[in-house]
Order: sequence, then structure tokens, then C-alpha cells
Amino acid sequence: MVSLEEAVSSLISLVPDVEQMVWIAKQNCVNPKDSLTIDESASIMLYTMEWQPFEKSFYVALNNTLRASVREQLKPWFSYLRLIINALQKLPSTHHVVYRGVKSDLTAEYSRGSTIVWWGFSSCTVSIEALKHEHFLGKEGIRTLFSIECDSGKNIRSHSFYAEEDEVLLLPARQFEVIGCLDQGNGLQIIQLRETQPKFPLIKLNSS
Repeated sequence: MVSLEEAVSSLISLVPDVEQMVWIAKQNCVNPKDSLTIDESASIMLYTMEWQPFEKSFYVALNNTLRASVREQLKPWFSYLRLIINALQKLPSTHHVVYRGVKSDLTAEYSRGSTIVWWGFSSCTVSIEALKHEHFLGKEGIRTLFSIECDSGKNIRSHSFYAEEDEVLLLPARQFEVIGCLDQGNGLQIIQLRETQPKFPLIKLNSS
């Protein structure tokens, strides 16, 4: 497996300051937990970091590329994706309900009984109270709260730049069944999802 510096070398022109952020991440991963190498732990920490402007953050650029589903655009990310996915697969999976908040009404895209795929990484929390923070969901405005029965979530608290958030990360290309939707009033919609397994892998990270 390549180093994190090598894994992001093809991304230097795509993500501003990525080399500096890699250095910061590795400085914070001197003694990683869960039997991860420094590069593996730092690959997770790099994903969790934010910088200004927010839209230029590493995870924003990565998820925008994953969701665009344009293979040519994804190729520069393959080396990094292999590194972080290998790291995440070493962590125990979470088999319970996690929560995710989005500041928009997404109910039109989630009809009961339908199957949907989330192509990007998805940050969730095991504590619904964490979503009260304005940065995640807040208490006012148009919002959607996802309640997700997941089988493959990874608690990355020990490898996150923001360990206090107790974040659970869902890997890309996860498939879900929509169990139901509920209008709670005051702009809040709740969507219940259950993770299901596709017949074949939805993403492959070969370099061809």
C-alpha cells in the first residue's frame, strides 16, 4: 500500500493545500489505534478535515466526484480511495441505527419501498442529539433527518480530526431501502432507511 503522500500526489492540482493537510494529519496520527498504520489512520483524518473556503475541503471535492459518476474524473482519486477503504475495512462495523441530517427537503427523492444508492461517503452520528448543532441539522428551517439501520458503518472517532463528534462513516456506493417518510412539521422531515446488499459490488477501484 502506498503512503498517503503518494496517494494524493495526483490530487495536488485538484484540491488546494492538500499537501499541507496531509502533513497536519500525519502529525496527529503518531500512535494510531485499531492496528492501523500511520498512513491509514491519516487517510481517515484527512477526509474529516475542513478548510476555508469550505467548498474546497478534501471531502467535499471527493464526494462531488463520487456522486458525479464520471469514471474519468474519479481516476485521480483511486489511489487515495484504495488507502482509506483498506483502512476503514480494518475497523469493526456498526450494526445499529445511525443518524444523518441534511438542510433541505429530500422526501421527493425517497418514496417508500424504493431502493436508492448513496455514491459518496456519508457522515453520520450514533447520537441524535449531536444533530442539534447548527452545523449539522439545527432546530429551524427546512431539514431532513435520516434514520439509518446500517450494517457497514465505521466509527472513526479514534481517527477523526474532530474526535468529539463520535462520527460514523458510511462507505461509498451503499444501497438502502426506503422504509418510510414522516413529516414532523416545522420544516422537519424524517426518512427511515435500511441498508441492503446489492447483487454485485457497485464500485471497483482498479486503475484501468
